[in-house]
Amino acid sequence: MGNESHDFLPELGDQDGPQPGPSWGNPRWLDAVSDAGADLTAALDPTQLKAAVKEAAAKAGKPVDPKAIEQAAADSIRAMLLVRLYRVRGHMAADLDPLGLHAHNMPEDLSLEWHGFAGQEDREVYVGGVFGFEWVKVRDLYDALRRTYCGKVGLEYMHIADTEERRFLQDKFESPGETIQFTDEGKRAILGAVIRGEQYEEFLAKKYVGTKRFGLDGGESMIPALEAVIKYGGANGVREIIYGMAHRGRLNVLANVMGKPYKVIFHEFSGGSANPDEVGGSGDVKYHLGTSTDRDFDGIEVHMSLVPNPSHLEAVDPVVLGKARAQQAIRDDLSKHEQVLPVLIHGDAAFAGQGVVWECLGMSGVPGYNTGGCLHFIINNQIGFTTAPKFSRGSPYPSDVSKGVQAPILHVNGDDPEAVTFACKLAIDYRQTFKRDVVIDMWCYRRFGHNEGDEPKFTQPLMYDAIRQHPKVSSIYADRLIEEGVIEKGYAPRLREEFVALLDEEFEAAKSYQPNHADWFGGRWAGLNKPLDPEGARRNVETAIEKKLFDSIGRTITTIPDDLEAHKTLRRVIDGRAEMFKDGDGFDWATAEALAFGSLVTEGFGVRLSGQDSGRGTFSQRHAVWVDQKTEAKYIPLCQLPHGKFEVYDSPLSEYGVLGFEYGFAMADPKTLVLWEAQFGDFANGAQIMIDQFIASGEAKWLRANGLVLLLPHGYEGQGPEHSSARLERFLQLCANDNIQVCNITTPANYFHVLRRQMLRPFRKPLVIMTPKSLLRHPKAKSSASEFMGEQHFMRIKSDLKSIDDKKVRRLVLCSGKVSYELMEKRDEEGLEDVSIVRIEQLYPFPGEPLAARLKRMTGLEEVIWCQEEPRNNGAWFFVESQIEQALSDAGHDGMRPRYAGRDASASPATGLAKRHQEQQEALVAAALGLDGKANSTKSSKKKA
Repeated sequence: MGNESHDFLPELGDQDGPQPGPSWGNPRWLDAVSDAGADLTAALDPTQLKAAVKEAAAKAGKPVDPKAIEQAAADSIRAMLLVRLYRVRGHMAADLDPLGLHAHNMPEDLSLEWHGFAGQEDREVYVGGVFGFEWVKVRDLYDALRRTYCGKVGLEYMHIADTEERRFLQDKFESPGETIQFTDEGKRAILGAVIRGEQYEEFLAKKYVGTKRFGLDGGESMIPALEAVIKYGGANGVREIIYGMAHRGRLNVLANVMGKPYKVIFHEFSGGSANPDEVGGSGDVKYHLGTSTDRDFDGIEVHMSLVPNPSHLEAVDPVVLGKARAQQAIRDDLSKHEQVLPVLIHGDAAFAGQGVVWECLGMSGVPGYNTGGCLHFIINNQIGFTTAPKFSRGSPYPSDVSKGVQAPILHVNGDDPEAVTFACKLAIDYRQTFKRDVVIDMWCYRRFGHNEGDEPKFTQPLMYDAIRQHPKVSSIYADRLIEEGVIEKGYAPRLREEFVALLDEEFEAAKSYQPNHADWFGGRWAGLNKPLDPEGARRNVETAIEKKLFDSIGRTITTIPDDLEAHKTLRRVIDGRAEMFKDGDGFDWATAEALAFGSLVTEGFGVRLSGQDSGRGTFSQRHAVWVDQKTEAKYIPLCQLPHGKFEVYDSPLSEYGVLGFEYGFAMADPKTLVLWEAQFGDFANGAQIMIDQFIASGEAKWLRANGLVLLLPHGYEGQGPEHSSARLERFLQLCANDNIQVCNITTPANYFHVLRRQMLRPFRKPLVIMTPKSLLRHPKAKSSASEFMGEQHFMRIKSDLKSIDDKKVRRLVLCSGKVSYELMEKRDEEGLEDVSIVRIEQLYPFPGEPLAARLKRMTGLEEVIWCQEEPRNNGAWFFVESQIEQALSDAGHDGMRPRYAGRDASASPATGLAKRHQEQQEALVAAALGLDGKANSTKSSKKKA
């Protein structure tokens, strides 16, 4: 669909409508700070309070003389302060720890003595409707506060600025009809879910002794709680849930929440593959895998998916959020955020310790990244591997980081499955009402070690003595239901026997189970596939556009609306682009990019570009967003095009989280060109986990294709060690099995074609582009209009700008990127007529076939040089050396090997000294061209290897 609005940033709720006001306009929750204490202030206003007390006393037949009213008002103030402190700090005295190891010292300010009510428990005080009381005995008020705020659920919510949100939670928590109440049928269902969780873990332990499973043992209350998320979420409009979690409990969630067949999991435990053998790939351990399914509660079907996750804790978090955002866009749910719910399940140590958790929290509510609130569920083991909480964090709870986005936090005792289920129900109600993050912190324990082979008593002997003596959740809960008369004594044992019998049947079925399909090209991915012929699939793609479309996009991106007060420099830039279309020549990088984006949008694709400065461009080159200089209204030319949707966002200052988000978005939507742009390519190493574990290996491990594009500014311009290198060598080291594409492109038209190729092929592979800096405006790095049309396409290798007969070439310099122009300029300056510069535009998959064909025509070739700007131990040299040698052999130049010309090996990617940089650059160019005076001693020859 097209964008009708001229505006760049939508409102906080992420509607497509305009955002009023200038760039410093505050998000909604900041506007509420001024009335953060309104609920208390009104209650304690002396004049209003005395009037209210007098009126209430008269109705109740109590004394209304001035002295009595004065005393009653004073009592009321103390009572309301008592209530206030329980709302703020009651969670600190809640019964949360199933093991009873956590100190439960009552904070002094929660006692009646501290509030001056010692010995006055039977005095009636006016509280004006709190807990449904007008007048209440101090004793009864105190009991209600203790019961509500210090039971099995502790609520933290008074840090929230928005009064409406606080009152919503307060009403839900304090109203008798909203508290932990379940029907007998509901209680039996909760017990059944707990038993399934427990018996499943016990079955695995018996059948696969000593095998790692990262069991849920001790946290089984999570199973009915997650089912409550589906049930109550569905009743509140949720139609899709996207889960992310690490190892612990994953197999249990896959089986008992997601509905993955038990026999399939047993098959995997026995060493079988989750997919047919012919699919290939490396596979992954079973507790990293994901799945998708549909479940029906009360006639409402909810689609669920669990995203695969590596061993890197919390790495999946931004992926889930990005996928959720994409699914909301696909379902046209971005205005309400009602149908798609992201759910992230965390460990306590990981939630407190992993920085990506905050990066994800920080994105909540941010335009372009808002998912309408995520439900965070912390499995609080009260330990991380062998590390105690006091060494894991410096705050009382693992959830404390979430206060930074004013998320409500429900701490709950994991030994009470009703309380945990209630917490999930309340969390869903809050999220669906306010579309904001909410956190459940379930205190439980880990019955075994970090994995089932560990001995936890090495480091926590007292804790594990307590755990070994502690009854199981199902036993505690079953005894309670027997006492309540909900079940008879034999009910729970019968459920266990029936479920184990089912598991035995599934165990036998697993012996003959064979996977018959891999569902990675279904749904929105239908019609796409895995390329059978990588060479042919990349070559046979028509990416040129018709002149009519070329001209139409040109008009769109060079027309400034009459009512837009554009910056004077921007006007010159736009006028310059208009001249390109008029003359048909001189097209620069940014204009070619806009042509690629615009043509894809017009053809019905989506384009989503995000990065820290993507609207304007780090180097003030893109100008995808035009800002009115008087009102700061935003105009995006490409949003005016029909059919598809163009989005560009200046992202939060995050690499890890934002790149993960974009990967998740591209995972869900192959019909949108999703691009993440680093401010400088060097900064991509802040997202190395996403690159290594997801982008480079996700398809091989999990059969999850992805078409994400990484734009990484790269090139040695004398700007120092952190503004030169996108670490090309790291990407090339990750290349294998046709997993990703790595390009270092030198012309605007070739950039145009590679972007279009990314969407027009029948498959998706991540694309890493070393984008230029100085080439953005280099006079030689220009393209003509004809290069975007006709029979033009992406060129994996590019010829010299100077036409040289291949047969006359004696020295061939191969290179990629910006150094090619410096080589050509110096070669022409020196008048070298037998030296040819050939650019390798796509480094992986390496274009060995066309390169060999070109080399074969160079019958007089004497030496081949690989020239790069990067130090010898960086850049492409170690990757391309063997590839070039193979191409030489295929071309008949047996025994010839390429020679290196570039900087010496270095621990730092580049120097920060301008003079030294220039000397190094001149030296490597001279060496490549044989102008360094050392060519004879280092010259390659046709000697045998």
